Amino acid sequence: MAHHTILVLGGYGFFGTRICAALAGNQDIHLLVAGRDAARAGALTAQLGLPPRQALALDAAAPDLARRLAELGVDTLIHTAGPFQGQDYHVARAAIEAGANYIDLADGRDFVAGIASLDDLARQRGVFVTSGASSLPALSSAVVDRYLPRFRQLASIRHGIASGARAPGIATMAGIFSYCGKPFQRLAGGRQQTTHGWLDLQRHRFAAPVGRRLLGSCDVPDLALFPQRYPGLDTVTFHAGFAGAPGHLFVWAAAQLVRLGLLRSLLPLVRPLHAISQWVEPLVSDKGAMFVTLQGTGLDGLPLTLTWQLLAAQNHGPHIPCGASIALANRLAGATNNDTPLPRGAMPCVGLLTVENYLAALQGYDVTEVPA
Repeated sequence: MAHHTILVLGGYGFFGTRICAALAGNQDIHLLVAGRDAARAGALTAQLGLPPRQALALDAAAPDLARRLAELGVDTLIHTAGPFQGQDYHVARAAIEAGANYIDLADGRDFVAGIASLDDLARQRGVFVTSGASSLPALSSAVVDRYLPRFRQLASIRHGIASGARAPGIATMAGIFSYCGKPFQRLAGGRQQTTHGWLDLQRHRFAAPVGRRLLGSCDVPDLALFPQRYPGLDTVTFHAGFAGAPGHLFVWAAAQLVRLGLLRSLLPLVRPLHAISQWVEPLVSDKGAMFVTLQGTGLDGLPLTLTWQLLAAQNHGPHIPCGASIALANRLAGATNNDTPLPRGAMPCVGLLTVENYLAALQGYDVTEVPA
């Protein structure tokens, strides 16, 4: 009989659906699919072969959320209902109050970096709380940790992601567009410098078959977390791009208008652009990729540059951000008994998974690692 109850909030959404599909077959997990729309939750449970009672109507903003979680006997809550930019910690606090572990896929810089403010509360309740269980910072930090022993001094981390054709969910697009053209700080050349969202246009060559892609600067948790985690860094940058160059150039141009004050924000464009991206999906590449380039001084005292890549085909790229929450959920449910127990307290999702842990959660998808 299942003994670990996991509730996925936003469970029928873009990432939630993928996480639920991965966890549904684990006999150690009693899975609850939750969100504001009971009908959509029910449709997913039916698709996954789960009983109708495992679909729930649950609003992330509900004032009695903690009570509902306690009544349901939730052991772990996975929060996928973004965008997280501008959210507070109501859901995390509710989980802690209910005595449940908490995992989210947040990509908001301040949200992820600030989760440690709940550390004392989480320790008092004896629960595990983490934010940013996604490609950034969970996977990116795992890559850096893997190769760090090859450096006497790591000086620079430059990394980025190019998506495939499959459009992200509306919430994810809203998070991305929230800072288009807006200023943010990043470490470059040994000092904090100002750049703007989706500007700093550059062309990056990924391994075949992805090839060259346009990328723009993005405001992500790693920019705040990595200088603290890896002392001695003088540069941390992150860039991202879309599968098609015309779409990327449109966002770049619109971000310029925001920077110049001619547009207030791109958020009103999220829904029409999401619809357009779905329409053009068959016309652009189904392949995406992630890279992490590390530069510094090797153990022999000579300059050292290492580049790691992850390639995805068949539009399987959107499964990659789900790997951390799947791996952590399985670990909490006792499916991987040989792992070190997860710590109690609240923390960003860095140093909790190895690259191998992460990629094991993506088995069965067309995802290929290119080690450094």
